[in-house]
Amino acid sequence: MKKYIVPVLAVAALAFLYRFAWDEDVWNQSLEKISSMVTLIEQNYYQNVEPQKLAYASIKGMLLTLDPHSYFLDPENYPRLREDQVGLYSGVGIQIQKQEDRLVVIAPIEGAPAYRLGIQAGDVISQINGESTKPISSFEAMQKLRGVKGTEVRVTIVREGMDKPFDLTIIREEIPLHSVPYAFMLNNGLGYIFIRNFSETTPRELEDKLKLLSGQGMKSLILDLRLNGGGPLFPSIEVADDFLPPGAMIVSMRGRNKNYNREFRAVRGGQYEKLPLVVLINQGSASASEIVAGAVMDNDRGYIVGEDSFGKGLVQTVYPLASDVALALTTAKYYTPSGRSIQRDYTNLEDYLIVRDKTPAEREVRYTLKGRKVLGQGGIAPDFEVKTTNEPLTIELFAKGTFFGYARKFAGHQTPLSKKFVFSGEASGPVESGMIQLGRSIAADQRVLEDYQDYLQASKIAYDKKSFPQAAPEIKRELERELTSVLWGQQEGQRAYRLSDPVVLKAKDIMADAAKLLADSQKP
Repeated sequence: MKKYIVPVLAVAALAFLYRFAWDEDVWNQSLEKISSMVTLIEQNYYQNVEPQKLAYASIKGMLLTLDPHSYFLDPENYPRLREDQVGLYSGVGIQIQKQEDRLVVIAPIEGAPAYRLGIQAGDVISQINGESTKPISSFEAMQKLRGVKGTEVRVTIVREGMDKPFDLTIIREEIPLHSVPYAFMLNNGLGYIFIRNFSETTPRELEDKLKLLSGQGMKSLILDLRLNGGGPLFPSIEVADDFLPPGAMIVSMRGRNKNYNREFRAVRGGQYEKLPLVVLINQGSASASEIVAGAVMDNDRGYIVGEDSFGKGLVQTVYPLASDVALALTTAKYYTPSGRSIQRDYTNLEDYLIVRDKTPAEREVRYTLKGRKVLGQGGIAPDFEVKTTNEPLTIELFAKGTFFGYARKFAGHQTPLSKKFVFSGEASGPVESGMIQLGRSIAADQRVLEDYQDYLQASKIAYDKKSFPQAAPEIKRELERELTSVLWGQQEGQRAYRLSDPVVLKAKDIMADAAKLLADSQKP
């Protein structure tokens, strides 16, 4: 036990050394107490203890006394960090979603192992390696499907229309994790790009999308960072650099250890500095995404629309301690170009995790380059607030997988209304009399809503009919996204959804103002 616990506790020493200002006496006393406690547990606990779990728990416990963002990466979690950072993982290549107790395939990734074996959208994965998927979450299922490249995983598939389930053995391969999955034109001249998270590949992916949309006539851009929980620091700096002139401040860092005190400025020119820009954020936007939003805002480079961001202004440095173990330790705070820290108070962890906002009067006030007032501490407060909430019925119908299920039935001409349509690409000759030729878009009008309700009834899915009219606008958007995705691909589905997204609509309305802000910022 002692042979193992001493080197592992040396890992935890990093946390103690920072916390106690490198006080060697304090460290020695603490180490002696911990060692005595470990010995006591080992000798007197009523059953055998696993030394590794005990050691890891002691490290995690110490880090809990620091802040919510210092954390220990054990062998189970360390690979996931590297996957997110490098934008690559080993697995089977499918998107999955838990719908009640069913693990449903939303889409196989084209060219990936699951795709080549014929796994289809709508398939239910009932077992993974012989274990039922009913009691596990979609995250737990994802962890089981991922693994070392070249290894096998066995899944049991339940497919509608087939008499019985069947097994498939899939050999895991490296699958790219695209951090910039969607980019398209919303209308003439207006581009839209969604950044899901930040990884080492994000700057290159973004520049590829910017070039693509520029070639399609993009004259202004909506950059969507909603639900973007962040990632490594340097990709966010490169992304901000795409839109800022050389020399513009992007972010600065200050820590107790002066080695972490740094400033980062834009260095490249001739990128997209003259492209009118609106950035979208919400409470799921954190860390690296807040760095980008703060840099755009404080340099008067564009407007921010949506809701207050999460408010994570702490910088973590990852210290690898072995090939599969690491410590992510908060080593500095970062500050936006105006000098504000957007870190929220984490004294009360419950309040911190559920994002309870401070009132504007409680927040630090700073000013942008052109003198606009901006607020610190509680995240990035948008220039134009647009709050979005979902009706309880919409959430319930989504969780039950009804939008996806209906869209698949509709695409297969298995609903009364869909039998009247001929979809784009289906007809090789003249369309039969009475049939309706559908292009590459579909509106969820009253006929579709009624057809959807008939599907709910036929599928014996209970719902509150009295709440349906109030939730109808949201249900309409969800149906348009799913119908378009199933018929013409997920990017087209996302575009259909964004065309009626209230936050996107607000961004479109103020784009002319964003262009004026940009012009004013470039004046001496």
